[in-house]
Amino acid sequence: MITNQTERLNFASTKNIPDYPDFLDVQVKSFKDFFQLETKSDERGNEGLYNTFMENFPITDTRNNFVLEFLDYFVDPPRYTIQECIERGLTYSVPLKARLKLYCTDPEHEDFETIVQDVYLGTIPYMTPSGTFVINGAERVVVSQLHRSPGVFFGQSFHANGTKLYSARVIPFKGSWIEFSTDINSVMYAYIDRKKKLPVTTLFRAIGFERDKDILEIFDLAEEIKVSKTGIKKYIGRRLAARVLNTWHEDFVDEDTGEVVSIERNEIILDRDTIIDKDNVEEIIDSNVKSILLHKEDNNQADYAIIHNTLQKDPTNSEKEAVEHIYRQLRNAEPPDEETARGIIDKLFFSDQRYNLGEVGRYRMNKKLGLDIPMEKQVLTKEDIITIVKYLIELINSKAEIDDIDHLSNRRVRTVGEQLSQQFGVGLARMARTIRERMNVRDNEVFTPIDLINAKTLSSVINSFFGTNQLSQFMDQTNPLAEITHKRRLSALGPGGLSRERAGFEVRDVHYTHYGRLCPIETPEGPNIGLISSLGVYAKVNGMGFIETPYRKVTNGVVDLESTPIYLSAEEEEGKMIAQANIEMDASGKITASNVIAREEGDFPVVEPSVVHYTDVAPNQIASISASLIPFLEHDDANRALMGSNMMRQAVPLIRPEAPIVGTGLERQVASDSRVLINAEGHGTVEYVDANIITIKYDRTEDERMVSFDADEKTYNLIKFRKTNQGTSINLKPIVRKGDRVIPGQVLSEGYATQNGELALGRNLKVAFMPWKGYNFEDAIVISEKVVRDDIFTSIHVDDYSLEVRDTKLGNEELTNDIPNVSEEATKDLDENGMIRIGAEVKPGDILIGKITPKGESDPTPEEKLLRAIFGDKAGDVKDASLKASPSLHGVVLDKKLFARAVKDKRKRTQDKDALGALEMEFETKFVELKDRLVEKLFLIVNGKTSQGVMNDLGEEVLPKGKKYTQKMLYAVEDFAHLSKGQWVADDATNKMVNDLIHNYKIKLNDLQGSLRREKFTITVGDELPSGILKLAKIYIAKKRKLKVGDKMAGRHGNKGIVARIVRHEDMPFLEDGTPVDIVLNPLGVPSRMNIGQIYETVLGWAGMNLGRKFATPIFDGASLDQINELTDEAGVPRFGHTHLYDGGTGERFHQAATVGVIYMLKLGHMVDDKMHARSIGPYSLITQQPLGGKAQFGGQRFGEMEVWALEAYGASSTLREILTVKSDDVIGRAKTYEAIVKGESMPEPGLPESFNVLMHELKGLGLDIRLEE
Repeated sequence: MITNQTERLNFASTKNIPDYPDFLDVQVKSFKDFFQLETKSDERGNEGLYNTFMENFPITDTRNNFVLEFLDYFVDPPRYTIQECIERGLTYSVPLKARLKLYCTDPEHEDFETIVQDVYLGTIPYMTPSGTFVINGAERVVVSQLHRSPGVFFGQSFHANGTKLYSARVIPFKGSWIEFSTDINSVMYAYIDRKKKLPVTTLFRAIGFERDKDILEIFDLAEEIKVSKTGIKKYIGRRLAARVLNTWHEDFVDEDTGEVVSIERNEIILDRDTIIDKDNVEEIIDSNVKSILLHKEDNNQADYAIIHNTLQKDPTNSEKEAVEHIYRQLRNAEPPDEETARGIIDKLFFSDQRYNLGEVGRYRMNKKLGLDIPMEKQVLTKEDIITIVKYLIELINSKAEIDDIDHLSNRRVRTVGEQLSQQFGVGLARMARTIRERMNVRDNEVFTPIDLINAKTLSSVINSFFGTNQLSQFMDQTNPLAEITHKRRLSALGPGGLSRERAGFEVRDVHYTHYGRLCPIETPEGPNIGLISSLGVYAKVNGMGFIETPYRKVTNGVVDLESTPIYLSAEEEEGKMIAQANIEMDASGKITASNVIAREEGDFPVVEPSVVHYTDVAPNQIASISASLIPFLEHDDANRALMGSNMMRQAVPLIRPEAPIVGTGLERQVASDSRVLINAEGHGTVEYVDANIITIKYDRTEDERMVSFDADEKTYNLIKFRKTNQGTSINLKPIVRKGDRVIPGQVLSEGYATQNGELALGRNLKVAFMPWKGYNFEDAIVISEKVVRDDIFTSIHVDDYSLEVRDTKLGNEELTNDIPNVSEEATKDLDENGMIRIGAEVKPGDILIGKITPKGESDPTPEEKLLRAIFGDKAGDVKDASLKASPSLHGVVLDKKLFARAVKDKRKRTQDKDALGALEMEFETKFVELKDRLVEKLFLIVNGKTSQGVMNDLGEEVLPKGKKYTQKMLYAVEDFAHLSKGQWVADDATNKMVNDLIHNYKIKLNDLQGSLRREKFTITVGDELPSGILKLAKIYIAKKRKLKVGDKMAGRHGNKGIVARIVRHEDMPFLEDGTPVDIVLNPLGVPSRMNIGQIYETVLGWAGMNLGRKFATPIFDGASLDQINELTDEAGVPRFGHTHLYDGGTGERFHQAATVGVIYMLKLGHMVDDKMHARSIGPYSLITQQPLGGKAQFGGQRFGEMEVWALEAYGASSTLREILTVKSDDVIGRAKTYEAIVKGESMPEPGLPESFNVLMHELKGLGLDIRLEE
């Protein structure tokens, strides 16, 4: 048995490292949970799409006569394959249908029958197996968003005078924000939606705590005293907790209605906080109040002073006044009646239509406030508001802690599924509005669910999300690592997130809860630093959206190595003592060290093993995939490690990739999880191999053969030179030979930056760290010609060029090789459709696709007509609209494709009819054959057994219970695809076989039906193209790029540079045995940058090359110096790579020894061919008449302010004048100059620059009359 797996010598000291989770789980699992397609409709969980439907349905009309109810949803298979969508510029999507039920509740409409219908809701982009979406032919990724979790947050700020102000903010999933905060006068206010403020006690009154007594009782602040003449005297000296009010009723006649109306009047006898004295006692007795409220005499009173202060500020005395006051604040108008006023508060916070904390919000509230409110109650409750105010008071009195907003228990991840749910919610809510309107309009006539629904509503919302949302991004596809990292990225930006301008230092900084969850290294440089981060290698996102990381349980100093690791969120980790993964322990897991360094929240104490709760699972747990791929990361400065992990994503896939000699052991997992390679699905033998296909015959048991409709052999097509989003190419080659045995999961192909199933972004090169004639000054790189000659850093880049044929007002455009006024030489490579032949070499200016377009002109004179009739001159009525190669394009035509709509003429229609008939017959035969095979196989399995009663999806019995199976009985079943999964026979094994067989039949049947639909569509409509476009021609051009001076290269440690000189092989410095090095790097690039990892890698790499071995040195657990020295001694390599080199030019030995070894270098996507640009004449800007800027516009170089100063300093006045006039925007002068150059005359005098005229016009626009003196 041959398995082509590279064995690496692993230096890891940590044993029992668990397997990594699937790196694309965060995308794929989230999308699966959103659609729940593999779950039966009655078993679907209340999440994702199902939940969104349930929230928006049932829909009723305004009179509640008609009800539209949601029953179920399902999707049809996609019309095109993923590759077809990419080629044609289409969206890979599935049609979404919902089963809806419409019934009537009104007794007047008795004749209205209940209708159940499947309604088409539009096409929905569907995720590919690799976690991407194909939108308009481009692969896109929906990035997960890191946002503030719903719930309650307590914070503090400082007033200008130094007073501490405290606040509690309740952030819901949807609905109004409410904030409670204190001011400098120690009064607590509630802010609704950050704008309207009211005393907190007003809010209390509005939610049912009407009197001062009720409010004070919440906080246990007052005692009620019955008023009696004798009893009250003993309370002299106590303070009143509530106003003493004299209340009476007045009757008056309403002038409008003539009715007698009673109105309540209040008079304040004594205000709050009045100290009772003898005079007050009299007033209280006279006022006829039954009881008064006094402050309690205990030490707790001082803490709650803020409530008394707030009551003093409160302008209201009753619930009615409070709700009216709130209504006036929010609406800036008088309430029409008490009911409306009361409804406003209910709607804002207590109605599930307008307000929703979400499951997460409710969970966080309960956890923070110690409440026990059921999870289903996702609106605010009175209890919530009271507890928040109580907690805020504790905060003021320093009895509670404020929240750390950057703690990962306060931030959660919104994955693809959740973002899509939100968009569907928006779409369905819009749809519900139109459904209601249509129901109201069609009150009397009979209508069906299809009449009510407009499918465009939902599609437009979803399409705008995928097309324009900040988090739906064009996938970075430079290499497999770039793809996988993009899918695991977390962004704090986007709708509902932060903006770059508002994000301060704290949000961007590394927080201790990031440990094992977010990578502290991998983040962009520049304005997004810290706002965009990457998931840790072991991190997972849990059901609530919080990031979890795994730990091993430790009990009494013994690590549990047997059980699977426990995943903890940041909140669950609080207060736990966690040791590192590489602590010393014996085979049973007992920690042998007397003291270990542990982590507890943000602190790093040294503790005894007995107090440790958990240990990490692996030393690289802290980092992301990119950072985990850098060997000896522990010896690099973090800033350079950041650059290193970012630059690995820019490495261009090479023609002949090579896995690194010094890796970290993660290379294989990255390659397999990127879903680029082809893996064997089971045990088998390779039957056939060539450059394009691999055929494998799998070993199968008789039972497996019985339930399958596929042959034992399976053929895999290899991707050849497929263009990626970034213009790099994917080209797979087989790495198995005919007759090889394969095992499950074995890699069958390599290419696209992989070798032998491992990630291979660059090449191993023999390096010397030494200066070389000043050519490697300031990070420049000197490289050997051998590297270029042997195509070590050669890559192939593919670009596609397309041309659309449109239907214009003057007639249709046409693809042709007969182009007016173009030489035969220029069209020699074009076919009859005007498309260049495959294999043709392309130079700038060559015609790639020939197209003519009708041009409008005045009617020709009779003479012209005659001439045209004689000579057949067609050139007059069409113009050349061909696509030509751009200035820097050199390459070879790789492929061409032409997509066209079906032409609708009489003959074509007849042909279509015949073709469709033939197609229907062909597929009918296939369907019959498939059913015959099914019945044949089924009969073999159930022959002689008794039916247990087989049902279909509608619950009807199809095969009666108790009857013996016969072939005739099975043939009589019309529709096997809609049989419910049930008991066919008594024994389970046979049952499983039958169910598997029918499952495979359904898959095969679906495939056949999909093919039939596709082929029908092709015959009737042709290729699907955007409206107004008749044909689409596409040309793919491959460019072979060798390494050049000006290309950017980098190592894995942030050591980047530009190739400054390609030196002849024999002139390179060479070793004592005569071996020249491949690359010379400047040693001064190492000490100040502090990325010593590259030196470790260089030395170990040399030993590996000599020994013919590869190494895995995991980060933070890699090879020690002693281990490296052992290997260098074994390989016969000088220790530390320290050796003398000889000058290739003179043969003399250099004075000092240099570090020599083997380093892994990458060629980055910043290539000189893409940047090199020159212009003599070209397009000019319309207004200023100055040349445009940039390579894309074929622009010129800007001669800016500072450059003008430089010429002024030299006194080069003529040069300066020339640059500012004839070389720029002196329109007449530049034409004259051209003429003078052509005729060989002396240069003319420059004229007026156009920008001066622009200035003149601006001044005229200001109303200044400016004239030029001649």
